[in-house]
Amino acid sequence: MAENYPVRWFDVTDSTNNRILADRGNLPEGAVYAALFQSAGRGQRGNSWKSSSGLNLTFTILLRPVALPAAEQFAISEAVTLGITDYLLAKGVEARIKWPNDIYCGDRKICGILIENSLSGDKLADSVIGIGLNLNQKEFDPSAPNPTSLTLQTGLSYSLEEELQLLLDRIFKRCKLLEEPSAALLDSLGKDYLGRLYRLGGWYDFIDCRASGDTLTPTTVAIEGERFTGRIKGLAPGGLLRIERKAEGNKEGEAIDFAFKELRYII
Repeated sequence: MAENYPVRWFDVTDSTNNRILADRGNLPEGAVYAALFQSAGRGQRGNSWKSSSGLNLTFTILLRPVALPAAEQFAISEAVTLGITDYLLAKGVEARIKWPNDIYCGDRKICGILIENSLSGDKLADSVIGIGLNLNQKEFDPSAPNPTSLTLQTGLSYSLEEELQLLLDRIFKRCKLLEEPSAALLDSLGKDYLGRLYRLGGWYDFIDCRASGDTLTPTTVAIEGERFTGRIKGLAPGGLLRIERKAEGNKEGEAIDFAFKELRYII
């Protein structure tokens, strides 16, 4: 049985991330804000997060991983995504992590995450972790790219309050490991993350957006870039994604390290 984690619920708010960012000076570590509806939910790099009222889990966690070096902050993404996939696995749903931190069931997105870190010197001061998990929704806005939900995966209906407690339990268990982040622990976390990485090791088509210099356009909008075939090899320092470009014949291709804004998947 999961612990009973205190959660402040809102019927409506603009964004639970915005709320916690405004209040964080007066909040303890582990504070959770959740909303039945977000009028301006935010995703990575300008993406919006659209969710029907009362059907899904939209919430934000405040952490203070002060022992974690700033250079290792990608470990937060690893811990959170692993906690969410742990929860889904317990529900009988095998999910994968689409780098850096979307959660996919097959080729359909079930969860999006926005992590906003603040630094204090070479350490983390706090981490505001916004999560949107499609729980009971069956019909989606046609503009939403390839969505799914837990109820579509299992055929069951779920209580928001009960499932949030179960999900928080899985996330906090993973994040607790960051309180004493030894090199061995961070290495183990990284291996677990790679073990659940979406499209790891196979040849797929991507868009290389490095030449565009565009850091603002939402990732759901097509922008200029070069299409190429590549194979995800793993992570580079800083959480960059290392991809081998396919070469002609049997030659080994060039390995390129991509930051999030520099790469689009073709799904």
